[in-house]
Amino acid sequence: MDSMFSKPKGIGEILDHTFSLSKGRFKDFFIIFLILFGPIYLIEAIIQLAAGTSFFREVGGGSTWYEQILNGFAESGTIDSDSFGDVIGLIVVILLTVILGPVAEAAILFSIDHIRKNKEFTVKAVIKQAFSRFWPMFFSSILFGIIVFGIVIIPIFIVAFSGALGSMADPFIGVLLAIVLFFACAVGIIYLLTRWSFYFGSVVLERKSPGFGRSWRLTRGRTWALIGLYLIFYLIISIVSFAVEATLGLALGTSVLQSIISNLVTMITTMIFSVGYGVMYFDLKTRHDADDLKELIDDYTNPSLENK
Repeated sequence: MDSMFSKPKGIGEILDHTFSLSKGRFKDFFIIFLILFGPIYLIEAIIQLAAGTSFFREVGGGSTWYEQILNGFAESGTIDSDSFGDVIGLIVVILLTVILGPVAEAAILFSIDHIRKNKEFTVKAVIKQAFSRFWPMFFSSILFGIIVFGIVIIPIFIVAFSGALGSMADPFIGVLLAIVLFFACAVGIIYLLTRWSFYFGSVVLERKSPGFGRSWRLTRGRTWALIGLYLIFYLIISIVSFAVEATLGLALGTSVLQSIISNLVTMITTMIFSVGYGVMYFDLKTRHDADDLKELIDDYTNPSLENK
């Protein structure tokens, strides 16, 4: 086994391992995403060209360069009677992304598992392995989506109802109550989603569906550290994406080329997050398996009175 996976890691070590893996195996990981998402982004580019979007630069009207860019973004968000084909095409692209996204993540998990075991792998082989778990991933992800919808929508109604009820007595109390409940619910939602979020690794690698119980056990005692890691990855990805898209917007407007480059950057940032998820999952597995081993040793060396 690779020594980097053989012991539990802190937050800094997980981040360092994530970026070292992403750098060392960039070609393999990127090709996985390119194979699965490349055709989708090509379809999106064709749809944009068919809708009349300029390939190199798309700006709106205006006397200055920044007015042209801002107007170009504003115009790109409007929908007229001739753009329904464009909208339908974009919906198809989103659906394909939702379907193939888990396959890409699963292929990354299989790749990291091979690296962990010091085994060679090919991109074709890990993608094939990922597709072999397609239906368990698909149904487990749907169930996870339903859970997410439920634990988000219900608190919204609770916050809204409590705020409205409090406002009847005193507007200030109503607003204050709504704010307090909002943050309390937000923390609770983040906590629960983090505890269940590693179902995917269990479904893919351990063949346990839907994997929520396994995820709950794996994350025991590590929830807040995981929340911190998710936040760090989110901030890194958001900053990189914003910087790239803002720069491209100034140079290329809302052109097809800008969309293609933005999609490539999205693939890279998503790839890094997927690697980070895999590193976190295997770190949790190492910790959990070590705890199980300790319990077995304790049970063997300290048998219960019932077994004496």
